[in-house]
Amino acid sequence: MESKPAYNHPMRTLEYLLLDVFTRHPLEGNQLAVFLDARSLSTDEMQAIARETNLAETTFILPGEGTNGAYRVRIFTVDEELPFAGHPTLGTAAALLSTNPGAREITLDLNAGKIPVRFELRDALPFGEMRQLDPTFGQIHGPTTVARAANLPPGSISTQWPIQTVSTGMPFAIVPLTSLDVLRQLNLNWKQASEYLSTTDAKFLYFIALDPDRENGNNIEARMIFYNGEDPATGSAAGCCIAWCVKHGVIAPDAIAVIHQGAMARRPSEIFVRASRDRNGSVNDVRVGGFSVLIGDGSLQLS
Repeated sequence: MESKPAYNHPMRTLEYLLLDVFTRHPLEGNQLAVFLDARSLSTDEMQAIARETNLAETTFILPGEGTNGAYRVRIFTVDEELPFAGHPTLGTAAALLSTNPGAREITLDLNAGKIPVRFELRDALPFGEMRQLDPTFGQIHGPTTVARAANLPPGSISTQWPIQTVSTGMPFAIVPLTSLDVLRQLNLNWKQASEYLSTTDAKFLYFIALDPDRENGNNIEARMIFYNGEDPATGSAAGCCIAWCVKHGVIAPDAIAVIHQGAMARRPSEIFVRASRDRNGSVNDVRVGGFSVLIGDGSLQLS
């Protein structure tokens, strides 16, 4: 008679939700797995589960470990833990809202600090908007060097505005391109780009182009490519982008802009952004919002 395997530890059942973030439509936007109670997991196990889901990010909620009513959350890519990321913040808050339907604001206690997400109904769907950390502006990058690192032909980068590193919790170099065609034809070699980034204060490159053809103004198209492929929606970069736009006069303070991302990955996304400027000229009150769609749930069995 075949013997059953012996386990040294009882099986753990880990419940999770699957969401598509920065979209109103299932199977679009950026995918996210949210584990609702990760208190039994070690850091190594969280990282291994993130590799198992193979999504851009996976989040882990630690009930009771946040302070002042905030929810302690950790964010992992397939490769590393992140102090902050936008679509995991919005999506995790939306997941928590689904279990707390009367709430109007969910605050996440992330490694980068506390991020509040306020919800309202728009077209009968919950719309969440996070207030990101105030931006810090860093290095100005040379267009020729960046074009070479990004495998762009000469003249592809706009010289009307600077390439600059901005961080609202994660540092991105905002790279303005001359046209939508240039953006859509981008053929980034991540290894080559990462070699350049390792010499700078930026972690990723965020490529943008103004889109004058959409019906409403203040539309931006964006792409972000990293070690896990093309990102359909990058909420952390979106906050950096609107801060950059307000600082350099691309978009007026407090005006709502829409960043369209993910079309080239066949997962279109909409990210709603705005930022203010105080009387001293400093950019602040960076807001990043969008819709999230709950598409599934399940459980993971671990010994």
